[in-house]
Amino acid sequence: MAVQQPKLEHGIVKQILSGDAIVVRGKPKGGPPPERTICLSNVTAPRLARRPVPGVESNSSDTVDQPYAWEAREFLRKKLIGKEVCFTVEYKAPGSGREYGFVFLGRDNSGENITETIVAEGLVEVRRGGLKPSDENQQKIIQLEETAKAAMKGKWSPPEEHSKHVRNVTWTLENPRHFVSSLHQKPVDAVIEHVRDCCTVRAFLLPSFQYVTVMLTGVKGPMFKLEGTENVPEAYAEEAKFFVESRLLQRDVKIILEGTSGQSNLLGTVLHPNGNISELLLSEGFAHCADWSMGNVTEGPKKLRDAEKIAKEKKIRRWKDYTGVSASETKENFTAKVVEVVNGDCLVVKKSDGSTRKIFLASIRPPRPGDTVSEDKKRDPKTRPRPLYDVPYMFEAREFMRKKLIGKKVNIQVDYIQPKTDEFPEKTCCTVTISNINVAEALVSKGLATVVRYRQDDDKRSSHYDDLLQAEFRAQNKGVGIHSKKEPPVIRVAEISGDVNKAKQFLPFLQRAGRTEGIVEFVASGSRLRLYIPRETCLITFLLAGIECPRGARPLPGGGTAPSDPYGEEALAFTKDLALQHEVEVEVESMDKGGNFIGWMYIDGVNLSVALVQEGLSKIHFTAERSNYYKSLLEAEEPAKSKKLNIWANYEEPKEEINLENEPQERKVNYNTVVVTEVSKDFKIYAQHVDTGSQLDKLMEQMRAELASSPPLPGSYVPKRGELCAAKFVDSEWYRARVEKVEGNNVVSILYIDYGNREITDVGKLAPLPAAYHSLSPQAHEYGLACTALPKDEDDKTNAIDALYNDICNKQLQLNVEYKSSGIDHVTFLYPDSKEDVAQSLISEGLLLYENRKEKRLAKLVSTYRAAQDKAKSARLNLWRYGDFTEDDAREFGYQA
Repeated sequence: MAVQQPKLEHGIVKQILSGDAIVVRGKPKGGPPPERTICLSNVTAPRLARRPVPGVESNSSDTVDQPYAWEAREFLRKKLIGKEVCFTVEYKAPGSGREYGFVFLGRDNSGENITETIVAEGLVEVRRGGLKPSDENQQKIIQLEETAKAAMKGKWSPPEEHSKHVRNVTWTLENPRHFVSSLHQKPVDAVIEHVRDCCTVRAFLLPSFQYVTVMLTGVKGPMFKLEGTENVPEAYAEEAKFFVESRLLQRDVKIILEGTSGQSNLLGTVLHPNGNISELLLSEGFAHCADWSMGNVTEGPKKLRDAEKIAKEKKIRRWKDYTGVSASETKENFTAKVVEVVNGDCLVVKKSDGSTRKIFLASIRPPRPGDTVSEDKKRDPKTRPRPLYDVPYMFEAREFMRKKLIGKKVNIQVDYIQPKTDEFPEKTCCTVTISNINVAEALVSKGLATVVRYRQDDDKRSSHYDDLLQAEFRAQNKGVGIHSKKEPPVIRVAEISGDVNKAKQFLPFLQRAGRTEGIVEFVASGSRLRLYIPRETCLITFLLAGIECPRGARPLPGGGTAPSDPYGEEALAFTKDLALQHEVEVEVESMDKGGNFIGWMYIDGVNLSVALVQEGLSKIHFTAERSNYYKSLLEAEEPAKSKKLNIWANYEEPKEEINLENEPQERKVNYNTVVVTEVSKDFKIYAQHVDTGSQLDKLMEQMRAELASSPPLPGSYVPKRGELCAAKFVDSEWYRARVEKVEGNNVVSILYIDYGNREITDVGKLAPLPAAYHSLSPQAHEYGLACTALPKDEDDKTNAIDALYNDICNKQLQLNVEYKSSGIDHVTFLYPDSKEDVAQSLISEGLLLYENRKEKRLAKLVSTYRAAQDKAKSARLNLWRYGDFTEDDAREFGYQA
């Protein structure tokens, strides 16, 4: 009777369990492909180490490799994994159900006999009990074993060699985060040992044999959920797991470890020689991009997003019902100037047409009032809340944005419109860039904002969303800002506005400080602002000195709104555009009865009071006459009046001839002793009063001593227009000066305020003027020469000014104020010895003309000057050398004597 031959079966090797056991996957039949475990007949392989179980120490014998166990497993893995084999089952062990047989590489039994091959390598031991001497195949493996023993191959090597072939396996990482950091995101060789689901695998890292669980970075796929005692797969979970298993299980791969998740799981990217498994999962619609870990992806998120996009376009598997973003939503791009930073993610911008628009940075969330405030930051319920200073990092986020953006032009790309809800209005969410820098990304990287997480089917997000995620990942690793483990910074701010007692306490400090830096937090009207003073950490209300500014509409105490004064809204808009959230300098002079501080404000060297007057949005207040800026205000007001700007729209120029009934009939004479220090090219005279000369000398001596003991660093001073400074003159001495103009190449035009002379000098010769030397008013007082006029010819003008300079400069004279014109006093000078009138002398020499003033009190003086001019005419001196040139200049030709 013929012996029945074992049936020949086929399959694909899925997994190698040990040197004598493999898992074979058959052909699928409507579901997951059937799997069978086949043990090699008549041989026993060394046992591999097992993972520790609770209650068993990691170094116990049952968790350690037997010698050559790993080599036996690896020998079969490299030879068989993923390949087609055929096998015969000789018998099935009762109880365990294990199947034993022979395995052949290929489609039939003519291929390589795997049992014979591994025996010949000395990696397994032949079980001789039960072998039949008559069976040629069985006797062959005995002969192969004897040959391996003779050659001392594999496990038959000398015993002292065995310890070298036992792995030292690390089953649990003590510090996963530190371990990942130590690899510096470099690819590590690995073998995938188990596929839990399509996005989670277990692997041995080689050659160190750390056993790790790796979750694919930036990817999330369907999982198996435990319901009761059963694992219930989500949609496509089994198909996705098979997709990964068939490509990765027990394959040689490279893993880039990129982060941690939880206490033991690692985040990483698995790279197969044929590609990135994450990209394959996404492009086949098995998985979607996971925003929470996308920032960790070493190679960047673009490839993953592109792969997901392919599946979305094909609408395969999980994307079969995907609709995408409506085509009606168009992208808008424009350039605008930032005029206000409302919050860390909210800006007000002004477009080129003058209109303003509120925009929000897309996909980020800065600190806001709803966030938790630490106990020491909780304020007294009776005190008005100040979220900007109370909420941790809210002020830092606003300041970062303000310093980078305020007053700057930015590029804006509208990413999406967030619809209006019951609680919030509609939001225009944008990506804002300046000099190719994404502002939101910079804010997140500083730890001053977090990235909003969306549903996977929500495509309304920043166009640079992945860059934001990576920035957040970097901030978390560095532990900066809101990710820091330290206590958040505490900003303690004193509220001075409206508190008269506090204001009185702070006033001396602000007055002594001279120019103080501040930040304009709010603009209530053209001349009323709210300031934050960093140096004193206080909030104050600041009123502009020297002007009378129209007010805008404002709420009344009993309810309702007071109407705006004419041009009040224009003044408010002008001040907001120039000052809101800008860094300014203020000089506090006094305070009002409401606890508001009064003084002068400078923005980039521009005096705001002068700027408002120049635009015709304010008038000069009488209190300005006592200030150092009265002349600047007058010079600013004259052109505004002549151009009839804003509040001067209906202004009529007063007639020059004044004839008031109560005009003084007699000229007042009260001579003061002065020293003339300068005569300018525009016929202005600068003089110092002798009675204050000692104060100036003392101040100069102290200032020069201080600058000599602590010399300023050359080039460290940055001049600003209108600012007082110390300047080194040609005599190498320091003097007080005012910056009049800052030109290119470090060239600055200055006025020496105590002498009246001007100079164009190098910025290296300037230094900050200590605040203590601001108190003494400028000692060079500006005057005009009364009842005189310059000739029209340029050469004659030059001769007249030179003659006046030679006669009076650096000389002590007697001065009497006769009248005020164009904002300056016009005076007469007498030589102290001869009592000779300076102007009369120049007129009599034919160098100056007299001016026919109409005031009765000046009639005698004018008559004297006219007689001097007639005398010069008769003698044909200088101007009159060719006769009376005024005879042809009748009034209709513009001449007036």
